[in-house]
Amino acid sequence: MGNPISPIPFEGSPEPTIGVEWELALVDRSTRDLVNRAPDLFELISGRGVDRAAQIHKELLRNTVELVTGVCHTVAEAMADLGATLDVVRDLTAEIDTDLYGAGTHPFAPWSTQQLTEGNRYAELIERTQWWGRQMLIWGVHVHVGVSRRDKVLPILSSLLKYYPHLLALSASSPMWGGDETGYASNRAMMFQQLPTAGLPFQFERWSEFEAFAHDQLTTGIIDDLNEIRWDIRPSPHLGTIEVRVCDGVSNRRELAGVVALTHCLIVDLDRRLTAGEELPQMAPWLVQENKWRAARYGIDAIIIQDAECSERLVTEDLADLLVRLEPVAASLGCSAELASVADIVAGRISYQRQHDVLARTGSMRDVVGSIVDELD
Repeated sequence: MGNPISPIPFEGSPEPTIGVEWELALVDRSTRDLVNRAPDLFELISGRGVDRAAQIHKELLRNTVELVTGVCHTVAEAMADLGATLDVVRDLTAEIDTDLYGAGTHPFAPWSTQQLTEGNRYAELIERTQWWGRQMLIWGVHVHVGVSRRDKVLPILSSLLKYYPHLLALSASSPMWGGDETGYASNRAMMFQQLPTAGLPFQFERWSEFEAFAHDQLTTGIIDDLNEIRWDIRPSPHLGTIEVRVCDGVSNRRELAGVVALTHCLIVDLDRRLTAGEELPQMAPWLVQENKWRAARYGIDAIIIQDAECSERLVTEDLADLLVRLEPVAASLGCSAELASVADIVAGRISYQRQHDVLARTGSMRDVVGSIVDELD
């Protein structure tokens, strides 16, 4: 007999709190290329005893910094938290002639010149994944939302996949890669799923199935820690949250607030419906997979599959109705203005479209990078 399956405790959150992780790249102020200057940034942070140091994290590559919030109760609180950290980091990066860049990919930076952050965890990832691992010049936004009980997590997670294309289309910001226009609104989504534990989650019905899956992953050495399950949406048992990792990198706090509010409202809405005894709708994995591809390829122009009957609709039309339906949820969570701002994002130009506009106007991918840097506020 094999080793017994260890239980995975879920530290339920008594309230639907939120936490946000915002990945930003470091670019040179003159060349606009990526620079491996995170060690210099963290040396400044350490040397000066920066008081928000705990909310500024290293990432896989030395061209990246991640800003994280504490446990927040509202979107406004999370945005204020991130804003304070951003102010600190921008002052420090200015001293090392570096700008912060918020998008899902960089238009032209070569992977071969990027340096790995020190640490066995990252070295082992690259050793295992090789060429695909070294290609991961990608940045995203991760949103945690607290869930009260373990038995709610997987039904909410599976039902949330219905809204995957809405979140990806809204945030798509990675149309260029290695000096080429890819034809995708989100090339990041396509790249990240190449890692062996990344991509769409399995749609388990019972927590025991998730425990059995994790047991097999640990037993066979596929992962050494639960955090190495890098699904686009995943449980975070030690935090008592569902973590949504669908979105591309975001260039400004206004759009970030909209994405976070939509995520918060979606999960709380599903949680409340489940509590009220409703059986949450789910879609077959092959339909979810197709919707992910459509949103990555076509962005805000995607025609998505809505249900098990394969009804189809423009993602913008479905999103408009979704925003109306979620208004009471947003009001109860104190994020009505932030949720309403999603409609403004759609009415304008999505990041990937703005990048194409700059390239068409100037013919310069350096100018594309500069336009994204200029959007940061």
